[in-house]
Amino acid sequence: MVRALRCMAALARAGYVFARHGVFGLVDAEALPGGARFLLRCVRLLERKDGEDASTKLSGALTDLGPSYIKLGQFLATRRDIVGDRLAADLSLLQDKLPAFDDATARAAISKALDQPIETLFADLGPPIAAASIAQVHRGKTTTGQDIAVKVLRPGVQQRFAKDLDCFFFAARMAERFSVPARRLRPIEVVETLARSVRIEMDLRLEAAAISEMAGNVSRDEGFGVPTPNWTLTAKSVLATDWIEGIPLSDVDAVKKAGHDMPRLAASVIQHFLRHAMRDGFFHADMHQGNLFVAANGDLVAVDFGIMGRLSPKDRRFLAEILYGFIQRDYLRVAQVHFDAGYVPETQSVEDFAQALRAIGEPLQEKTAADISMARLLGQLFEVTDLFDMQTQPQLILLQKTMVVVEGVARNLDPQVNMWTVSEPVVRQWMESNLGAEGRLQDAAESAQVIGRFVAALPEILMRAERTAEMAEAMAAHGVRLDQETVDAIAKAEAARTRSGRVALWIGAVSLAALAARFFM
Repeated sequence: MVRALRCMAALARAGYVFARHGVFGLVDAEALPGGARFLLRCVRLLERKDGEDASTKLSGALTDLGPSYIKLGQFLATRRDIVGDRLAADLSLLQDKLPAFDDATARAAISKALDQPIETLFADLGPPIAAASIAQVHRGKTTTGQDIAVKVLRPGVQQRFAKDLDCFFFAARMAERFSVPARRLRPIEVVETLARSVRIEMDLRLEAAAISEMAGNVSRDEGFGVPTPNWTLTAKSVLATDWIEGIPLSDVDAVKKAGHDMPRLAASVIQHFLRHAMRDGFFHADMHQGNLFVAANGDLVAVDFGIMGRLSPKDRRFLAEILYGFIQRDYLRVAQVHFDAGYVPETQSVEDFAQALRAIGEPLQEKTAADISMARLLGQLFEVTDLFDMQTQPQLILLQKTMVVVEGVARNLDPQVNMWTVSEPVVRQWMESNLGAEGRLQDAAESAQVIGRFVAALPEILMRAERTAEMAEAMAAHGVRLDQETVDAIAKAEAARTRSGRVALWIGAVSLAALAARFFM
């Protein structure tokens, strides 16, 4: 009860902040019943009259509510199926920036996490240079003279998130219990996904592992790099990596002034992202321009690996096939890919689905390739699939959200970048490697490995089958034999069951007698 009251109070406060920012003004009043429309008008009396831009009302309210709500907003930006295109676009602009906490607190947290004095760990540790909802970053120098970046969690952030997530779960349970439309959106599952994401992001050892994994994936790629984690100076709440010297892509003027090739950089951003997603199935899911730097030699370097995305081989084939199918205007093939992947129920019509896809693809033929957004194409595709009962695929939604960000970064560097021309070599290479002769050979090799493992285990399988057959034959000839201990245990259980049954029988008889007596009196 106390827990429920605490959550209700916290949600009431959130509702007040939403009302002050005018968030409820974004609700379509005409779609509500009369009583709800009256309540909406009453709530809107709390709005501030400061002319706040409609596109920033929700993001402003979430920022005021703190770290947990900022993360909730960023997460919902990837779920257009829940919040719709308009709000998803607004939330995608939500900036995860907060004031830094003081230097002394940061030093104490780092020293405690690494169980050593700061003076023993570092030759120098500077003030914070960037701060977000979960952590902030300092520049430091190791005792061996290496320049490093040190990321440290905000004090108390785990406890704060735990309380807020508890309230999110409470709201989700209430929504599923009392709102039939809300059940289709599965709010409890949404909050569970957010909770898992936050737990991963708040264990900085996992971020170090993500950096290490991507470093292995891109080790042979020219023009792209990641920092190297310093495992000695890394713990659950602290992450140290080597320092990255470069210009952030957010500072376009500085990038131009340094003489970098802007069209090449734009193409590089798109190609590397697609290569990571399609070839490796592991991509940076927060690849905005503040997390990308250009080194002096023109290489791209990514930082902040707290949010990562994964695609299974089936997801990667799906992505490549639909991009290729739309390029070739083969809508039936794109439709069939959805059915083959199991994303659309077999009860739907492939031909009808292909017709809906044509409604997306044909208008693209009237535009130049430079005007076509792959991310928007995927977004429209997910809208159509909802009409055909396609279950939400969170990994694909995250991919589409990241593609929106990556395309924005590329077009900011080169407004004339041709997304299809730039992407074609990566898509074609993946198709040739996975769907061509090389791919068939690889599939055959994997099948041979499976068959080999089965053949190796075959003698053991046959021996077990033979023992099972002998036991069955013995039971048929002589019946089932039990040892004395088992017989005694069965007897005790049966006796207990019999006593319980008798008690229940007497209770039932007495109850029936009482009812009968009351009836005839």
